[in-house]
This record gives sequence, C-alpha cells and structure tokens, in this order.
Amino acid sequence: MNQWQGGTSRSSGAENGGGWSGDQSGNRYGYGSGNAEPEGARAMPQVRRDAAPGYQRHEPPLPPSMSPRRGVTVPPQQSQGYDDAYDSGYNTGEVYGGGGGGGRRGDGPGDGRTGRPRPRWGRRIKWTVITLVAVLAVASVATYFWADGKLRRQVDLSKVIDRPAAGDGTNYLIVGSDSREGMSAAEKQRLHTGSAAGKRTDSMMILHDGSNGPTLISLPRDSDVEIPSFVGSTSGKKYPNTGRHTKLNAAYAEDGPELLVRTVEYNTKLHIDHYVEIGFAGFANIVDAIGGVEMDIPKAFKDKNSGADFPAGKQTLNGQQALAFVRTRHAFAGQDLDRTKNQQKFLATLASQTATPATVLNPFKLYPTMSAGLATLIVDKDMNLFDLGSMFFAMKGITGGEGKSMNMPISGSTGGNLVWDKAKLQQLVQQLNNDEKVTVSGN
Repeated sequence: MNQWQGGTSRSSGAENGGGWSGDQSGNRYGYGSGNAEPEGARAMPQVRRDAAPGYQRHEPPLPPSMSPRRGVTVPPQQSQGYDDAYDSGYNTGEVYGGGGGGGRRGDGPGDGRTGRPRPRWGRRIKWTVITLVAVLAVASVATYFWADGKLRRQVDLSKVIDRPAAGDGTNYLIVGSDSREGMSAAEKQRLHTGSAAGKRTDSMMILHDGSNGPTLISLPRDSDVEIPSFVGSTSGKKYPNTGRHTKLNAAYAEDGPELLVRTVEYNTKLHIDHYVEIGFAGFANIVDAIGGVEMDIPKAFKDKNSGADFPAGKQTLNGQQALAFVRTRHAFAGQDLDRTKNQQKFLATLASQTATPATVLNPFKLYPTMSAGLATLIVDKDMNLFDLGSMFFAMKGITGGEGKSMNMPISGSTGGNLVWDKAKLQQLVQQLNNDEKVTVSGN
C-alpha cells in the first residue's frame, strides 16, 4: 500500500528503535531522544499522481499568530488518517504574513498604521521643479511682451540717406536730451531743468559692442561738424549740402534724430546701427527706481545752474542729484570735455549697479526700473529688447574693465567749436569697423 496505516507505523517504530523505518541517519523525531517512549512516526499523506480530478489537498490549521490577517479565523482543515489535534509541523511552502496590510510597520511600501502608500518624494520634487520652470517661462514671455510694448520706436533710420557701409560689431548712438516732456512745473524746478521749449541734445555717445570688448566714445555737443544733404524727417524734402558748419547739437535741434544720425555718419564715416534717447525725467526716474547710484567723487564741486553741490568721497545719488551730476559743466575747467567724462562714468556705474541679482531677481525692483526706463526711451524702429539688453551689458562692461571709454580726439577749436583730429578719427573708425582692439587715445 502507498499509505501508512496508523497502527502499523507505531509497531514498526517500536521494533526499529523508535524511528522511521526508512531513516538511515539515526536522528529521532519528537520530543527528544531521552524520552523512554518516543513519539510515533508521523503519518504524512501522499498525493497520488493518478488522483482523480477534484482531489483537494488538505492542510492542518494554522495557529492564530501565523494567520494571514490577525483577528481572522482560519477554518479548520480535515486531516487524513491521524488525530485532528495533532500538529504535524508540515509546511506546504506557503509564506504567511506576507500580505500588504498584515506585515510589520516598515516591512512593505505602505504605512503599517493607515495602509496608505508612502509618499514618493522623487516624484514630488520632479513635478515641483517642472511647475516652477513652467511658471518662470510664462512669466518671462509675459514680461518680454509687456516690456516690448513699452518701447517707443519713433526713429526711422530708413530715412537716413547715403549711409556708410556697416562694419563688424554693433554701433549705438546714445543721446541724452534736455526734453522736459511730461514734467510738471514743480518737477522742472526741483530738477533745475528750466522751462525751455522743444528739446536739444545734452549728451551724445557712440557705443561700439564687439568681440574685443565695448568702446564708449563721447561726442562733445560743441563739436564742429558739417551738415550734409538730408531728407526731412517729416516733410520728405531733400535738402542739399551747402558746406555749412555748426555745432553737433544743432543738427538735432534742426531736424531731430534722423538728421543727427546722418550728420554723425557723414562726419565720422561710421555706420550707426541703433539709436537710443532718454530725457531728463526718465533718467531721474531710473535712478530713483533702483534706489540710487553710489558714486565716488574725487573732488567736491558746486554749480548753481545744474543744482550740483557734492562733497568729495563715496555717496549715493538719487535721481535729482544724478541729473545734476551729469549736466554740470560750468564747475570744470574743461567745460564740456570734463562733463562728458562724468557722463560716461555715471552711465557705466548705473548699468553695473542695475544688473545685479538684487535688482534682476527682485520683481518689486525690476519692474519699476524697467517701467521707468522703457516708458521714456525713444529708439529706432528696428530696435528690440535683445538689442537693448546687449547695449546695457556693454555699458556694464565698461565699468568692469572689459572695454574702453574715451572722448572723441580733438585737435583744436575754431571759435567756440571743437575740431576733431581727423587722422586719429580715421584710425579709430578703421579699428571699430574691423572690430579690432582700440588703441587710439582721446581727450
């Protein structure tokens, strides 16, 4: 027979020393070898290979501690050929306690107390980063269109005739005008601007941005220039060249930015790519928006015409003081030439102190600064924010020592007009057009 009978197994066990008849190891089962009466051999049911379909395998009941879920009663199982209360110790290979809710705390991916899955911090961090990037992208695009809409593109350089060929790099003509546009009587008095009608150029500079660093060249307003032939900006009428010489700022007063660009290009043979202009009010508002500009003034000076009254040393200038600083000329022996040096120094410092994380990353400072500057800037129709940003960082490079600032080389004067040094001017323009390092010195 293939199954052990209970009685037969017991008698055989007694005759063979209490062990299984097929056991060759000498090991004893049960309660210990010291027991005078070893336990009977355990009957283990065997499954026949030819068992009929529907045959079910029966297992002894599990103790409560090994139940898949505590508190759940496992129905008793039927045994075959031996006492139901007898624990055979037979293990079917099934692992108990491995369920998700029945494991010990921390054994599985869930929370043993609540049964909820543990948070996946990697996924949370990833989606947080994605959300921040998306918000920044939307804010950047919105800011771009907002700022781009504030630019006043009023200068049409296509009206400028007989232009010289463009060289390497980018040339900006930066103009500070004495426009009182939008200023109240109280503001004019506070800023010491006077009430003159119209507008004239108070400062003019050429900024070259190239691969050899930026170069900033001041053009004195009293420079002697020849007014070339030009087309009127509003009338469209062509005016011939009569050989008339006058001061550079008179060209702006006569027919605005287009004639000024035409005059600068004709007298320098340098192509101007972009035009940027800012008035008195806009200049002061930008300085106030960033909280002032720190300047180191080497020597004290005072000027009742501009309202300047500065001690020597480091000090922070507000908008009113900054405007007085860049407009003062009567307090200096060199008059306009000394003033242009102060203008260069201040503008480069302004750009350097504006392009800081404290301003760029602070929306409460960035947007008022941009609004104050963009609302008062007048630029050419081809100017975009990237061009404006390039100009700004080129100005900053002047302060950082990456470039050079100078006055236009002067050879003398005729009457009250300053005459440019033609030999040095020709060399300077050649170096700028070829985007070479500028070696020419100015006044």
